[in-house]
Amino acid sequence: MNTHNKFFKVKTLLLAMGVCSTALTHAQDVNPEIEQLRNEINELRQLLNQQTQQQQQQAVQLQNYQEEKAQHAAKDHLAQRGSLALTKGGAEISVYGNVRADLQYQIEGGPASRIYNQISTVALDGVNENSDNLKSTLSATRLGFDFKTPTQVGDVGGKLEVDFLGGSSLDTLRIRHAYLTYGNWLIGQTWSNFAPVDFMPEVVDALGFVGGSVKRTPQLRYTQKLNADTNFVYALEDPKDSSSDMRLPALTARLNHKIVDNLSLGARAMVTEKRTKADEQTAWGVGVGLKYDVTPTTTLKADYYHVNGDSSFVSWTNQGFVTDANNQILETNEFDSITLGITQQFNEKLRGTLAYGYMKADKNDRYINALADKTKANKDLWQAWGNVFYSPVKPLSFGVEYVYGEREAFGAAPNGSKTGEDNRVNAVAMYNF
Repeated sequence: MNTHNKFFKVKTLLLAMGVCSTALTHAQDVNPEIEQLRNEINELRQLLNQQTQQQQQQAVQLQNYQEEKAQHAAKDHLAQRGSLALTKGGAEISVYGNVRADLQYQIEGGPASRIYNQISTVALDGVNENSDNLKSTLSATRLGFDFKTPTQVGDVGGKLEVDFLGGSSLDTLRIRHAYLTYGNWLIGQTWSNFAPVDFMPEVVDALGFVGGSVKRTPQLRYTQKLNADTNFVYALEDPKDSSSDMRLPALTARLNHKIVDNLSLGARAMVTEKRTKADEQTAWGVGVGLKYDVTPTTTLKADYYHVNGDSSFVSWTNQGFVTDANNQILETNEFDSITLGITQQFNEKLRGTLAYGYMKADKNDRYINALADKTKANKDLWQAWGNVFYSPVKPLSFGVEYVYGEREAFGAAPNGSKTGEDNRVNAVAMYNF
């Protein structure tokens, strides 16, 4: 019943009782029983007053309870979304990241000053080799912010993520991701539409291994969703290719399709212009990736690229093109690369991966003969690795990895060697928040 109506009825009853009490006062000398009736009415009035006070207290308690419930619901909503607060501009903000410590023991391979994968430039056998080097860094420590602002025309989202892997000496702050989203549009820097990380087997090394790519580009992207299982993604990207005087952005396209619930495919294409002060050439590439959940705890991943004339999207490749003394483009590099791996989730705390990556350049004599140093361009590269990750509790993760790989150069060193090896152990400790 409505509280206002209750108060109105109680007041009416009290008024009627007051009138009756007055009348009884004048009539108390007429009949002694009337005095007794008046006392009973006074007792009833006290009881009604007590009931009215209790109802008022209950109404206040109910209102306080409803306000507290609404506050708790709002806090639960923010907790479920990972949101900590609202920004000055009214956006929901979610903070995430990790503290990451990497340790590497280089049995044989790259220069002592450099950590993480460098298979394409490891020393040739017997030529300034580096062995038995211990290296460590916290440069891959990451901090990220996700934003979302509801508007009358839909949500506007954004992301900002940084780490400290900038510069040749590391320990320099750099932007990983920085973009805004509105509807089907994305503007800013994130994973390349042509070289995503979706189909790379898991690694401990922060830069990945041969056959895959870790590439983030400034871009303008549009996603066209056909149905729940299929979408097309188109993007204009700045590949940040220092060897080319960019005039036009690269055009990339990607098809994402879920074939069945446990099998997904991603097909990509790329075309871009390579340009010098005196010449220009079209570079292009295609790629396809597969992810197959063999069982709920076993996953297979495979990724393939074929690229002609570009060295900016796929990692570890030779330079995309060579020029003469007049900056005329003489020839382009064409290559194929593939990576495949299997990941097994042994239990809630332990998982492991075995994988292999390979890259082979086409034998193009005109390209090879134009190279200033043939020992720095590779006929082929390969790496094989195995790792395990252990998470004793949710925020913590520890990983150890062994990797062995080789490169074969187009040209021989003075001692006749064409082969260099990468032989090392990687370890990582992460606190994810």
